[in-house]
Amino acid sequence: MTSPRPRLGLLAAACGIAAFVAACTDTLGLPVATDANIVDTVSLWALDGTALSLPSGYKLANKSINKGVIRTDRSSDLDFAFNVDTLGRLVFLPTGALGLGIGSGLRRETATFEAIRTPPSSGFTSDSAFVFDTGTVAVVRSRPGCSLGATIFYYAKLKVLAYDSVARRVDFEILVNANCGYRSLQPGVPHS
Repeated sequence: MTSPRPRLGLLAAACGIAAFVAACTDTLGLPVATDANIVDTVSLWALDGTALSLPSGYKLANKSINKGVIRTDRSSDLDFAFNVDTLGRLVFLPTGALGLGIGSGLRRETATFEAIRTPPSSGFTSDSAFVFDTGTVAVVRSRPGCSLGATIFYYAKLKVLAYDSVARRVDFEILVNANCGYRSLQPGVPHS
């Protein structure tokens, strides 16, 4: 059996070229995908002005029962957090904006949530607040995640559904691909 590393290097190089975007979902040489991509609805509470016991952060590769939701008083291992800034704007904060090192990022999309099939390879906001409104669609890139001999990110797409200003809570739908090296943002178990 050959090592997945050389193939992954070729795959990563192809992912940067628009004409070869289909190669980004090729599973040749990757570990078998075990996690199905599902659309989930998630709630986060603002970092400021809410109880510490309420989750404010999200980690894409978290496979635990809480589906990626993180209590920021217990962990700084997250990909983004939710807050309301001093101007009253709703913001997601990638790791760079939280002072946790640049790595994760968010990118606003004009396509509908359903139409996004693979993540872009650039254009992510990684070191400042990502301002959004109800209806905003975005792609999320995790901190560097699993290792196959290269820097690998996990990806997700999300759509903001609602904001409750009294509870300081945002509700959004999210589809995460938590399979190492896979880029598909379509429901089901990813395959080539």
